[in-house]
Amino acid sequence: MSDQRKLQHLCLRAGFGEKISEIKKSLTYPLSEKAKQIFLNSADYTELNINIVSDYSSKKSVSDNSQEIIKSEKKKSAKQSRENIRDLNLAWLHKMIHDKSQLREKMTFFWHGHFACRMRIASFAQNQNNILRKHALGKFGDLLMEISKDPAMLQFLNNQQNKKFSPNENFAREVMELFTLGRGNYSEYAIKEAARAFTGWGFNRDGEFVFRKNIHDFDEKSFFGKTGNLTGEDIINIILENKKTSEFITGKIYKYFVNEKPDQDIISELAKEFFRSDYDIEGLMKNIFLSDWFYDKKNIGAMIKSPVELIVGLSRTFNINFENPLPLLALQKVLGQMLFNPPNVAGWAGGKNWIDSSSLMYRLKLPENIFRSSKLEFDYKEDPAEEGEMYSKFSNKEKQQYKQMRAKTDLSAYIKAFADLHDKEILDELSEYLLQSDLNKSIKKTAMSYADVSNKENLIESLTLKLITLPEYQLC
Repeated sequence: MSDQRKLQHLCLRAGFGEKISEIKKSLTYPLSEKAKQIFLNSADYTELNINIVSDYSSKKSVSDNSQEIIKSEKKKSAKQSRENIRDLNLAWLHKMIHDKSQLREKMTFFWHGHFACRMRIASFAQNQNNILRKHALGKFGDLLMEISKDPAMLQFLNNQQNKKFSPNENFAREVMELFTLGRGNYSEYAIKEAARAFTGWGFNRDGEFVFRKNIHDFDEKSFFGKTGNLTGEDIINIILENKKTSEFITGKIYKYFVNEKPDQDIISELAKEFFRSDYDIEGLMKNIFLSDWFYDKKNIGAMIKSPVELIVGLSRTFNINFENPLPLLALQKVLGQMLFNPPNVAGWAGGKNWIDSSSLMYRLKLPENIFRSSKLEFDYKEDPAEEGEMYSKFSNKEKQQYKQMRAKTDLSAYIKAFADLHDKEILDELSEYLLQSDLNKSIKKTAMSYADVSNKENLIESLTLKLITLPEYQLC
């Protein structure tokens, strides 16, 4: 495995890929130095911050409280909510493409799937996203505690309805099953006791956490061998004292950043150190990215890019500026991954689930759609019952805006990086950069047969387009 492929492996897993100019520059110093630079670049960050128009129903008192007026207010509120979430989605996508804190954004993206939450109030969604970003490389305990008091999560998992004498167990169950311990490492009794401890945890209209004493269960509870007037904070701390939490989180991070096929010996060693470090996320990621085994051949080109990784990676590689960003929402929808709209509390399944006959077709056509600023050919399926629909209920004229891909692709620096090569070397050098696996002679021959050899620039561009429409480009 070449040093360049190893370097690209690091950049694809610790971020969303790098431009060829950055790859060439980074090859002049040791790989470990590039890894350290990635962490240094993500030490500081800026929050995601868009101007959110209130999407609450009008607070004005309406003398004529007719059904028509109520219906109209709800319709306006729902439309504003969709537009806010749409703007938030595109703002985060832009941040992933352009922000130098690539590792922090990649970790935020990971936690976004781990703490999967669907929220229609954009101010709540933005606040949660910034919580994930703030703690993305910090202590997992701090992240867990803050996300457990996050209004978006409390609403999504029904803890606003968790009251003494009628506890709602949804939040307590998911905290253990999906966020910390993993299935099989807790009992139904533990869920019931934890739910009692979380009674009264809620939020106000301004999106602030509130502890409502009048509906909290102050009676004695027992949880993992500890008994007393346990609070929600106590439950979280007890969960963190359980080494199964470290094993579960480490295993999930390994399967996301290294390989979907887990190496239990490596995961076990990482988990022990993660637990000893008081759940230091940055320390865990350094142990992964600075290890020799991370760069084993079996781990390189072994993962299928998620839809968001594919879109962001293309944009970074080819310096793409989307003059009409709306199709990016449609692409997320049709490819199966919309930011701020996970399918359920378990998040996106990932892996081979990203690929089916329909999504693969769109994936392979995507580069040409972008390069040629062509129209996206797919139908919009109306689903009024689906929360988070970005373009349902828009007029036909508005929907056409979601289909017309208008993008400017600046390939000047990219072409310059390969312009000094002999024509016979260009295909190998391009595939070394764009793909994480070697091409066989048959595919190379086919690629050359489609190449525009009229001049060096056209040769590079035509071969590039051919390579990024290959199934191999879907791997990282």
